[in-house]
Amino acid sequence: MGLDALAAACCVLPVLLSLLAVRFAYVLWRSGQPSSRSLTAGLRCLIVLGSGGHTTEMMNTVTELQKDRFMPRYYVAALTDNMSLQKAQVYEQSLIQCGEKTIKNAHFMQIYRSREVGQSYITSIATTLLATLHAMWLVIRIRPQVVLGLGWSSIFYIESIARVKKLSLSGLLLYKLRIADQFFVQWPQLQQKYPRAYYAGRLM
Repeated sequence: MGLDALAAACCVLPVLLSLLAVRFAYVLWRSGQPSSRSLTAGLRCLIVLGSGGHTTEMMNTVTELQKDRFMPRYYVAALTDNMSLQKAQVYEQSLIQCGEKTIKNAHFMQIYRSREVGQSYITSIATTLLATLHAMWLVIRIRPQVVLGLGWSSIFYIESIARVKKLSLSGLLLYKLRIADQFFVQWPQLQQKYPRAYYAGRLM
C-alpha cells in the first residue's frame, strides 16, 4: 500500500510542480497589470478555517471585515473538521438576525486534509497531493481576489498567536519569498525580528 502510494506520487509530482510553476508565473505577471475592477465592487473572499484555536482566531478576524466589501465569502474547512464550518454558519446567521442581508453571500465548503494527526509520512505523500489538487480546483472554481488564512495564505497572511519567538515554516517561506501582499504577526517581538511584518495585536 505504501509503495503504491509512493509510485503514484512520483508520477503526479512532476505534473503538479509544472502546474504550480505556470500558475506562479501567471500570478506574478498579472499582479503587475492595472486593475479594471470598480472600487465599490465586492471582493470574492476565500476564508481558510483551521481547527480549534485557529478557527477562533480566523473568526475574530472575519468579524472585523467590511461585510459589503468582502463578499461573497467562501469558507473552507477540512472534511474531518466538524466544528469550524458550524462556527462560520452560526456567525453568518447572526448577521441575518442583526438585519444584514448577507447570508446569500456566504458559501461553505470542505476540502481533503493533507495529513491527519498520527498518519504516516509515506501515506501522507499521496493524501497531500490529493489535497493540493482539490485546493487548486477550488481556487480555479472560486477565483478569489482575497485569501485569508492562518498557517498559510497567498494574499494576507496572519501568523498564529502560538508563534511568539519565530515564524512557522509556512510563514517563514511566505515572508522570505515575499509572496504575501501583507504579513501580520500577533506579537511585537516578532515584528521587530521581521520588520516587513505588521503587528496586528492579539486576535484571541
